[in-house]
Amino acid sequence: MAIVAGVDPRTATRLPTVTEATTPAEVGETVAAAVRSVPALEESGRQFRAMMLDAMADEAEAHRDELVSTAESETGFTPVKLNGELTRATFQLRFFGQVLREGSYLEATIDPAAHTTMGPRPDLRRLLVPVGAVAVFGASNFPFAFSVLGGDTASALAAGCPVVVKAHDSHPATAKLSHDLLVEGARRAGSPGGVVGIVYGREAGTELVAHPDVRAVGFTGSLTGGKALLEIIGRRTDPIPFYGELSSINPVIVTPAAAAQRGASIGSELVGSFTLGAGQLCTKPGVVLVPDNSDGDAVVAAVRAALSDVAAQPLLNERIFSTYMTETGARRRDSRVATIGGPLRNIAGFCVDPVAFETDIDTLDRDLVDEIFGPVTVIVRYRADDVEAAVVSALGALPRSLTVTLQHGDDEVDLIRSLTRIALPTAGRVIFNGFPTGVAVSWAQHHGGPWPATNSLHTSVGATAIRRFLRPVTFQDAPQEILPTELQDDYDGIPRRIDGVWRTPGEA
Repeated sequence: MAIVAGVDPRTATRLPTVTEATTPAEVGETVAAAVRSVPALEESGRQFRAMMLDAMADEAEAHRDELVSTAESETGFTPVKLNGELTRATFQLRFFGQVLREGSYLEATIDPAAHTTMGPRPDLRRLLVPVGAVAVFGASNFPFAFSVLGGDTASALAAGCPVVVKAHDSHPATAKLSHDLLVEGARRAGSPGGVVGIVYGREAGTELVAHPDVRAVGFTGSLTGGKALLEIIGRRTDPIPFYGELSSINPVIVTPAAAAQRGASIGSELVGSFTLGAGQLCTKPGVVLVPDNSDGDAVVAAVRAALSDVAAQPLLNERIFSTYMTETGARRRDSRVATIGGPLRNIAGFCVDPVAFETDIDTLDRDLVDEIFGPVTVIVRYRADDVEAAVVSALGALPRSLTVTLQHGDDEVDLIRSLTRIALPTAGRVIFNGFPTGVAVSWAQHHGGPWPATNSLHTSVGATAIRRFLRPVTFQDAPQEILPTELQDDYDGIPRRIDGVWRTPGEA
């Protein structure tokens, strides 16, 4: 039986054994337990599930120090970063409790029986209902916010779907502890057993996605890994939804006015953004368009100065480390680019130095700019007298992304309107005078984008992430006693659309 254990990336030393890889039979048992919990979890209602999510958040907060220290040893992330991420994860659990209590996520819609120009219309009542047991894959780069305690788990449970998490190999001890705390929170709330399960190992992940009783998959990871899981789903008798957050370059466009007005601060803040979390964030700015004039030179000089102050950082695992060293080494040898940073060094464990590369827009292609996990970005110099043409050329040469950022100057409304129009088809979020790292959990947030950023139109962050794990059902001429509470005539607890009119609670 394969042993499951993490590795401390700061020293590349193996950590104590966590468990054994989950066998196919054990995967089946875990999914079966999840399926058995489906009716009770759905029938418990929104208010109960909100209370359960609050209890889960409480358990995580009560064990904050243990969670952070465990994750630190497995990821090399600093306690400051991990504490912030854990705070986000517990906030996210409670946030979905708020979404449940508010209730508009159900899209409750009532069209009473009526005579229309098309003839008689039956009584039609529509609601979103849970899809069933959901598989969630933990992400390497977010041991809390996008793993066992993360948004896929929170939104699926909020929807009324039990979850089976595939623990990421980079932080199995953190995953196990997180799972145990979720189970304890569910138990304290009085939920049925099986609402949260966990499996370990690559084979277990394959078995989980192929299991006929799994009804949807949430995944944050590499494009290669996502494609492999999609192939498994394609071989199923009944293909299921796969919600993958996969690959993103996240272009940043610095206009000439922005470079002139605050070039030094843009350069230093850029370094802070692409080295955050050792550059292992899906929203890391991977390419930056900078004008080819003296103001653009000031941006590049600020990047060079800021890089000299950033210490080497550990990457999450040997695979990410090896890829970073290979890819950045190849670019250092490429005659089309200039290197901004020191030499490629051999450092302890999986630690690496940050680096930036500089090229011009005429040589920009996908060979030079692809997603590399780690503290690296590519600065692309463009002719300052034709920003729009440069942006069209650059975005056309790059894969589509989660984000596009516009760093603009004062009094550039017409230019920014035009650049926004160019950027919109290529990303799910457009940022103005900021940086893409950092994805707030809120009602208006969208964390997705055109392929290969994601493979669906849905978000994995924010209130509407719950929509991925719900499906619509219409009840036609159903007796009142049969209808879900939220569709009954005398219910007034959530916003509903009645005969085409949106009505809030208490509104006649």
